[in-house]
Amino acid sequence: MTATKPEVLMIAGARPNFMKIAAVASAMHDDGRLRGTILHTGQHYDREMSDLFFEQLKIPEPEIRLGVGSGSHASQTAEIMIRLEPVLLERRPAVVLVVGDVNSTIASALVAVKLGIPVAHVEAGLRSFDRSMPEEINRVLTDAISTWLFVSERSGLTHLAAEGVGADKIHFTGNVMIDTLMRCRERAAALGTPGKMGLRANGYAVMTLHRPSNVDEAQRLEAMLEPIREVSREMPVIFPVHPRTRKMLTGLGADEGEDLRLTEPLGYLEFLGLMSEARLVLTDSGGIQEETTVLGVPCVTLRENTERPVTITEGTNHLAGTSAAGIREAIRAALGAGSGSRIPELWDGRAAERIVAILASELGATGL
Repeated sequence: MTATKPEVLMIAGARPNFMKIAAVASAMHDDGRLRGTILHTGQHYDREMSDLFFEQLKIPEPEIRLGVGSGSHASQTAEIMIRLEPVLLERRPAVVLVVGDVNSTIASALVAVKLGIPVAHVEAGLRSFDRSMPEEINRVLTDAISTWLFVSERSGLTHLAAEGVGADKIHFTGNVMIDTLMRCRERAAALGTPGKMGLRANGYAVMTLHRPSNVDEAQRLEAMLEPIREVSREMPVIFPVHPRTRKMLTGLGADEGEDLRLTEPLGYLEFLGLMSEARLVLTDSGGIQEETTVLGVPCVTLRENTERPVTITEGTNHLAGTSAAGIREAIRAALGAGSGSRIPELWDGRAAERIVAILASELGATGL
């Protein structure tokens, strides 16, 4: 009689999750000792922010869709919990695996642990030490209730130890975002996205902005755009616009003058191809700080802090703050930087393999 493989219920909710789940799902399939099931909360739900990523990253179709949709932090978190609880009661998976720091992460972890189901947190231990960021709250709380904490950079080991997390729970496995980047890099290049947009390699900049603290206040956003417009006089700045950002930008006339090109959100492959050949990337995204480090592309982070310090100490990232003067200075530093960056430890394309191997061993899974 064949033993049933332990089920790992993998939670995906928002765009940053999909690249991480893709790597774990692929590694779990190749390993064969665990049964991976994907649940999509629906936190991001339109085609550009969700379905296109599943297609391009070859992620298996989610077996379960909660269809939560958008809402305030409280209502979205609560709705995920309400809809997830009966699923967990029915299935009783061996593990609930969550990734990153979005509302789906903490909501799913809370429901699981209260039902006695252990939680595995991929990308644990990252800290900005800015409790005004909703993501920071999600990170700290998820780590506090997880059984397995999979860390992407060494700073995470230090933070978790300082918070009193037992060493037996912490595993330094590397960065699953980079697994997906390495697996998709050739396909992204083959699309030729920069050429199709009339851009020449190393002759343009790419920008993303989505954090409410940056885009919801007109005065702050206008100040941030001032040095960006200066860059756009020297080279095109391609700006795929997050849905929450577009209305504010239009009101500020950000699509007028200079060579600031607003586009719709891009698929993962198109955006990876665009970043790979850029002269400069400007962003407030955590994942993009990591991707540009591996790609060797100068990055300016439009935030006061970062939970990914290795991208600065070893990578290509420059922390700018949000003032015009700070951004201007960081852009000069990034464009003038040499090639002294290196790829951080264990960012080798095999992080998900290590995570799956640890879980299979911990669960006593044989695959028989």
